[in-house]
Amino acid sequence: MEYAIPTSIVLVAGVALALVAQWKGWRPSLAVTLTLGIAVRVLIMILSARDTQWQPVDYVNSFQPAGVAILDHRDPVLESNGGWHFLPTIPYMYGLLLWIGIPWEYAGRIVTVVADIVLIPLVGKLAGGRSEKLRAFQYACNPLAILVASVHGQVEPVSLVFGVAAYVVARGPGDWRRPVPLPWASVRLANRDLPLPWIPPGEIVRRIVHPSEEDRAATGRAVWAGLLMGLALCAKSWPVILVPALLMLLPGLRSRLVSLVAVGVSPVFFLLTLPIGGWTEWRQLPEVLNTIGLRPSDVRPITGDWGWTALVSGGNWNLDPTPARIGQYMIYAAIVACLIWWRRADPVDVTIAILLSFMVFTPRLGAQYLLWFMPFLVARPTRWAWPAILGSSLWAAIGYIVLTQFHGPKWGELHAPWAISSLVLFPLLIAAIPWRRRHTETAPAPSTEEKESIPAT
Repeated sequence: MEYAIPTSIVLVAGVALALVAQWKGWRPSLAVTLTLGIAVRVLIMILSARDTQWQPVDYVNSFQPAGVAILDHRDPVLESNGGWHFLPTIPYMYGLLLWIGIPWEYAGRIVTVVADIVLIPLVGKLAGGRSEKLRAFQYACNPLAILVASVHGQVEPVSLVFGVAAYVVARGPGDWRRPVPLPWASVRLANRDLPLPWIPPGEIVRRIVHPSEEDRAATGRAVWAGLLMGLALCAKSWPVILVPALLMLLPGLRSRLVSLVAVGVSPVFFLLTLPIGGWTEWRQLPEVLNTIGLRPSDVRPITGDWGWTALVSGGNWNLDPTPARIGQYMIYAAIVACLIWWRRADPVDVTIAILLSFMVFTPRLGAQYLLWFMPFLVARPTRWAWPAILGSSLWAAIGYIVLTQFHGPKWGELHAPWAISSLVLFPLLIAAIPWRRRHTETAPAPSTEEKESIPAT
């Protein structure tokens, strides 16, 4: 299409800059990095919006009807041709921009481009230390981020900007250290104290009612981190898998409980705006919840364009709900396994492990899903991070730039081998998991006075 060649040139130049920056150890100022990031994203947005031959199918058939539904005072979830499966937060933004008079070709992309620009310095903050400026610059050049935000207009950057901000706020100033773990109950057996797989309830209550000074001081940032993560959930529902790692960044039970409660505030608020604002009826809320739900029975059964389901279906879309349900259970099992295996790791590494595992086990995937792990992997790269980043970006670029040159049966012929070729990425994604970063420094142990206050079991 019209945007394909100039977009490809810009993306290749961005990759070259990111790799040279790594090689030379560049640390451009934030002003330079933002100037580059803004210029590239706005340029590609204009090229994509002005293309008269192709626009993303879901951008036109799902996102635009959701914004129009808001303008028409209709429910964007239930009455936008079945295309919007999340809370109405983003449709409110679409509706506002359409109401102002901005053409849809730009209105939807403005939301995602602005979010992705704000992500640039946040990725640097997530990296921290001497690499902060380098990582921010490399994310500014990230080809997949540019494709998703400026070409596709998918709302992943909106979820990520709030999610990454929540991590930065929860971690607080200075270096993060793993909190002192809760003491397990123990039993005396053969002159040895053997830990039991449970924590005394009295100790849990004590930690909440009488938190440590560090835990009490973290209450404020716990609230803000929870509210930010709640806003990430308002854009899309997938950031729910980031919540456990977010809580790990906080120093104690009290701050974690406060943050967990705060996570639910924003989603509940935006859900209730539907009936309060007159977009839907109170009796329809259960139907809305079913539409946006995360239960395996609620997941849309469109599979066959990624990974193991592409191999099963021959790379063709499949509407059989069984693979979708099986894959959903596999995802949940993988998340639990990552939380156990990396329980002593830096929470950002836990996040990388969870998101890369998701990519391996998921039964369905749009190319935009691959953006999920990008800010975290760019901020804390592993040995195989850049092969995974470049491989994922190349695979997605083929879908965004090459396949869109074709229509009808020819597109279907090319889509099948492209979907099956996703299996080539799996070794890179698995290798990029932080296998060697399972442990991090623990916070200082409790003082003698604190130890004496812990009841014996």
